[in-house]
Amino acid sequence: MNRIDELFQSDVNAINVGIDFISEDINKQGATSTQLDWTPPARGNTALLALLDSLNDPAKKEKIDAANAEAVERIINSQPILVSFDQAINCVPGMTPTTILHAGPPQEWKDMNGPMRGAVTGAIVFEKLATTIEEAEEVAASGKITFSPCHEHDCVGSMAGVTSASMFMHIVKNKTYGNVSYTNLSEQLSKILRFGANDQSVIDRLNWMRDVMGPMLRDAMKFSEEGLDLRLMLSEALHMGDECHNRNVAGTRTLIQALTPLIVQTDYSEKEKVEVFDFIASSDYFSGPTWMALCKCALDAAHGIPNSTIVTTMARNGVEFGIRVSGIGGNTWFTGPSQLVIGPLFAGFKPEDSGLDIGDSAITETYGIGGFAMATSPAIVPLVGGTLEEAMNYSIEMLDITTTTNPNVTIPSLNFMGVPTGIDVRKVIETGLLPVINTAIAHKDPGIGMIGAGITHPPFDVFEKALVALEETIV
Repeated sequence: MNRIDELFQSDVNAINVGIDFISEDINKQGATSTQLDWTPPARGNTALLALLDSLNDPAKKEKIDAANAEAVERIINSQPILVSFDQAINCVPGMTPTTILHAGPPQEWKDMNGPMRGAVTGAIVFEKLATTIEEAEEVAASGKITFSPCHEHDCVGSMAGVTSASMFMHIVKNKTYGNVSYTNLSEQLSKILRFGANDQSVIDRLNWMRDVMGPMLRDAMKFSEEGLDLRLMLSEALHMGDECHNRNVAGTRTLIQALTPLIVQTDYSEKEKVEVFDFIASSDYFSGPTWMALCKCALDAAHGIPNSTIVTTMARNGVEFGIRVSGIGGNTWFTGPSQLVIGPLFAGFKPEDSGLDIGDSAITETYGIGGFAMATSPAIVPLVGGTLEEAMNYSIEMLDITTTTNPNVTIPSLNFMGVPTGIDVRKVIETGLLPVINTAIAHKDPGIGMIGAGITHPPFDVFEKALVALEETIV
C-alpha cells in the first residue's frame, strides 16, 4: 500500500488556522480537527503595519522601551493605602452639589443607555435635586447637572459608576508616589443604583449608607495610624481563590477582618454596628470597589509618561468603550463601541435583555487582576461561563500583550507567576489579541439591575486609534 492509499484509509486529523467554523464542520463529520487561533499582525491592516514599523525604528523603540519600563515600575512599586472614608463633596477633586460622575469616557445625558439613566435619575433624587424619577429626568436634561467621567476626577465607579456629592468614598493614597484615588461604597448585590435600579428601596439604602455606615467607617479609620495596606490584602485574596473583580469572597473577609477592630472602637450604638456588619455580610462584593481604587491609584502613578505605550485606563459607559494611554497623558480618550458581555444569565432573562458592557471595573484588568488573574479563581467559572482550562489560559495569554509581571501580586496555580502587567498598545496591535475582561451584565432597561455575568473584550479600533496618536507623538 502506497502512502496516498494509507492517507485515505486513515482517520483524518486536520489542523485549521484562522476561521473556526471550518474546524467545527470537520468535527461534525466525525473527524478530528485542531483549531489554531491565529491572526496576522495588525489583523492584516497594512497601514497599522507601517505604523508598527515606524515605532520599531531603533531610536524610537529605545525611547518607548525606556518609558514603558518606567511606567510598569511605577505600577509595580505603588503601595496603595486605605487611609479614610468621606463624602465626595469633601474629598473628590472638582465635585460640586450638582456634579454627577459616571463610568467610562465622557458622555452626555442624551447619549446615556438605560442603566446609566436609571442610576443618574436615582442619584438626583437621592441628592434631593428632584422628588420623583420623572422630575429627575427633567433635571438631568435641563443642563443644571454637570456630567463628568469618574476617571477625570481621580475616581472609579462600578457599572454605571454614578457618584454624587453626598456619597461616601474610599480614600486611597499611594504611599510610594503620593497620588490619591477614590471610589464609592458597595451597595452590595441586590436591586442597586449602580445597575440602574432607582426605586424607593434603593434611595433608602443610599440614605442609610450616607447617615450610618459611611460616618462609622470614617470614624473607624481614625483608629488606624498607618491605614490599611491594600496591596498586601489583594495578594492574600488572590492566594485564597479570588480574582478580585467578580469574586471577592476572600477579599471581603480580609478587609472586614482589618476593619472590625476599628469599627468596634467607635461610639456608635450596638444596633448601628450590627446593621453595618449585617450589611457587609449580605454580599461578598463589599471589597470589590476597594480593589478598583487600589488599581486606579497604581495606574494613575504611571499615567503621563512621555513615549509610553502602556494602557492606564480601560472603562465603559454602556455605549462607548474608552482607553487612556500613558504617553498621551491628560484626559485624552480613544473610544469605540461597547461590546456585548457573553456569559450565563440569571433565570428568566434572555440575551436580548442584556445591556452593553458598562463600568470602570475594567481598571482591575488594566492593573492585572480580574480577567487577567482568572487562573487564581476556579470558582469564578460558573458565574462568568467557560471552563477551568479557559480561565487558566486567559492568564497565560495576557502575557502576550503585557510588558512584565507583578512580583507583588502572584498566581499560585501558575508557579506563583506575577499577574500580567502593563498592557502595551503595540503588542495588542501586533498580536491581534484583546484584553480579556470578566464583568457583570446589567439589564438594558433602567430599574431592573444585574441579570448575569460573563466575558467581554474591548473593540480593536480603540487600540488602532491609540497607535496612530502615539506614532505622531514619539519622535
